[in-house]
This record gives sequence, C-alpha cells and structure tokens, in this order.
Amino acid sequence: MTPMQLLKRDHNAVKRLFTELNRTTGRAVKKRQQLVQKIGSELEAHATIEEEIFYPAMAELDRARELLNEAREEHGHVKEMLAEIRGLAPDDAQLVGRMKELRQSVVHHATEEEREMFPLAEQLGNDRLRELAGALEARKSALMGAAMPGKRTRRAA
Repeated sequence: MTPMQLLKRDHNAVKRLFTELNRTTGRAVKKRQQLVQKIGSELEAHATIEEEIFYPAMAELDRARELLNEAREEHGHVKEMLAEIRGLAPDDAQLVGRMKELRQSVVHHATEEEREMFPLAEQLGNDRLRELAGALEARKSALMGAAMPGKRTRRAA
C-alpha cells in the first residue's frame, strides 16, 4: 500500500464517521459524544502523521511547497474547530452545525490533497514511498493506541 492509499483510507474513514454522526438525533447524546470523540481522535492522528512524516517528505519536491503551506494552514483551522466542538455539550444545538462546518473543511482539505498533492508524491519514487507507508502506518498505530488507553492488546504466549 502506498502512503497516498493509507491517507485516502483515513479520509474515507472519517467521512463515514461524519455520515454516521449526521444520522443521529438530539436524543442520541451518548452516541454523538462517542462519534465526536472518534472523529477528533482520527483527525488528530491523521494530521500528526501527515505533519511529522508525509509533509516533510513532500517538502523535498519544490512544486509541493505552496500546497504544503495551505495544508498546514487548513490543519490549524481544523484543530481550532475541534477544540471548540469539544467544548460543546453533546446535546448543544450548535454541535450539529459546527460538525457540518468541520466536515466541509475536512472534505475540502482531503479533496485538495488527493487531487493535487498525491499525484506529486509519485515523484518521490517507489522505494521512498514504501518507506513512508511503513512509517505512516507505524506512527498512526502508535497514536491510535495511545488515544485508546483502555484498549487491550494481545500478548504473545
């Protein structure tokens, strides 16, 4: 799997979570709370692996620099919205509207990456892309494990 496929998989997963959230009603307080938390964790882990691993690799390509500046700016905006959303109660009337705004920002960002940045990434070459894919997957796994402290892992016997 390429880094672009891994990142696109994340994009699609969070889009599905937004769809699931949109299907909830104001009475599904616990479900909404869980989905908001899951969306936040997914977005934070995704932004972290992009900022720590994928974007520095893309910075090796001159043509990607402007795209990277915009992407980092969009990440900052998403992080600000997440902080605001996390301050809202699950039954707050503003929650649905703020989550729709967040979804729009995330979809816009993901679409730009997929259309503009991912094709450029091919210039990094197969060896570099394989290396990046492994690094992205390992870091995401570590981040998501840390985000779920109650999660049990199986130990080898």
